[in-house]
Amino acid sequence: MAEEKYVIGIDFGTLSGRAVVVRASDGQELGTGVHDFDHGVLDDALPADVGGKKLPPEFALQVPDDYIQVLKVAVPAAVAAAGIDPADVIGVGTDFTSATVLPTTTDGTPLCELPEFADRPHAYVKLWKHHGAQAQADRLVAVARERGESWLSRYGGTLSAELGVPKALETLEKDPEVYAAMDRFVDAVDWIVWRLTGTYVRSAGSTGYKFLYQDGSSLSPEYLAALNPDFSTFVENKLQAPIGQLGDKAGTLSAEAAAWTGLPEGIAVAVGNIDAHVTAPAGDAVEAGQMTAILGTSTCFVVSGEEVREVPGMFGVVKGGLVKGLWGYEAGQSAVGDLFGWFVDNCVPGSYQEEADQRGLTVHQLLTEKSATQEVGEHGLIALDWHNGNRSVLVDHSLSGLILGQTLATRPEDEYRALLEATAFGARTIVEAFRAAGVPVTEVVLAGGLLKNPLLVQIYADVLRLPLSSADSSQAPALGSAIHAAVAAGAHPDVASAAHVMGRKTAQAFLPDEAAADRYDVLFAEYTTLHDYFGRGTNEVMHRLKAFRHEALSQRAKKR
Repeated sequence: MAEEKYVIGIDFGTLSGRAVVVRASDGQELGTGVHDFDHGVLDDALPADVGGKKLPPEFALQVPDDYIQVLKVAVPAAVAAAGIDPADVIGVGTDFTSATVLPTTTDGTPLCELPEFADRPHAYVKLWKHHGAQAQADRLVAVARERGESWLSRYGGTLSAELGVPKALETLEKDPEVYAAMDRFVDAVDWIVWRLTGTYVRSAGSTGYKFLYQDGSSLSPEYLAALNPDFSTFVENKLQAPIGQLGDKAGTLSAEAAAWTGLPEGIAVAVGNIDAHVTAPAGDAVEAGQMTAILGTSTCFVVSGEEVREVPGMFGVVKGGLVKGLWGYEAGQSAVGDLFGWFVDNCVPGSYQEEADQRGLTVHQLLTEKSATQEVGEHGLIALDWHNGNRSVLVDHSLSGLILGQTLATRPEDEYRALLEATAFGARTIVEAFRAAGVPVTEVVLAGGLLKNPLLVQIYADVLRLPLSSADSSQAPALGSAIHAAVAAGAHPDVASAAHVMGRKTAQAFLPDEAAADRYDVLFAEYTTLHDYFGRGTNEVMHRLKAFRHEALSQRAKKR
């Protein structure tokens, strides 16, 4: 009998990183290690040890050394938990939160680690939910439309502030010294692989979705110059590196990274991937029409198709973006778990916390329990899930949230359920946009931490009017990265084959209730009316309020 070999998947999330040891032959997960980021998300100020400079609104930064600590802590912990010999590990795969980017020197050193830039916000990692580049994103779209750039339709005709290019242009225009000093503007998907191998290889997935690379071409110097003359050489000077296909080997583990992780030097390291995208093989959802929805702090929807279609408001369609040979589509919602967390942290009276404590529940569990017995529509509310802007299909991060129908009888559990439902309505809006554009959705596979809320998932089944499958792994992105590691190491011929062997799901785990679905159709029609009224230009009040807020914050800052 052949000796078993193992691969490790490392998933870098918003607040922590986790490593999973997986048996290459069948995908069995044997051990897990987790490490919380020491600095978390910097959305108020830079770290105190570099002066604690206050950050502008809409900023969300991170410290890159937090990612290295995951390699040093979580990987050895996972190996120890698995009880395997590190010498039997043959490959490593990684994934990162989408569109998380940072400026570096030629050897990959982050600029924020240089003393002269330690107190400069634009020298730090810009997390996916950094929305400081909305003005630049708007200009990218306006100039592309004026010039008739053909690639724009691949992104639904509009662009998000979360993408890499707007964030790079923001750096140029808000801190030109940082922009001039950086030799590379790197997606964290690729940076962590660079640190593991010593070789800079850009992932075909993140390059296509987040840096607007289509049909073998990057943005032209003429287009970039039209945005800003000093931006004309951005692609040529700040991005250039070989592009690796998903499942390929980017390089081998360096001596330095071997010392960090305790793994053998020279083992295969897979081309990096986006956390949501790599979840598809973990749930064995790699065929055309199989949509994966990752329900977490935000939600990402990915699906492959055999033909390229232009889907309004999508985050992008890239050949080979999910699986080689197929067109990979992406859409998303900017706040889901974050939205529920915001409500619990800010909108629930202390008596609910006391009751939850007495009963050994979290406030989320208590609100779920209290709202689960309601009939559909009993609370009399409808909400828009835009508390962190709208990612799809409006692609407008200047929009904001709304709860309509409140009365003096409204209770926290009513509002909580209305927010759960709002995210489901947002999901249905996305699925219907795919179908209307000719992209089939034949199955939806759910993954992510919010699967543990059965009320939420049942609402999704009812609102979507679809049976929903569920990925069986509680660490689906890390398992997906391990699947890519197995392919890079030669244990399986390609990602699709590996997914069928190593990925796992429970088919049709949640079935729609037809009576509830009929009532949700009525509420979804109301949601759509509000969605279009506030989101498609009929009433610009949300934009005006956001601009008014920024003006007030600026005035306040001047008075300090």
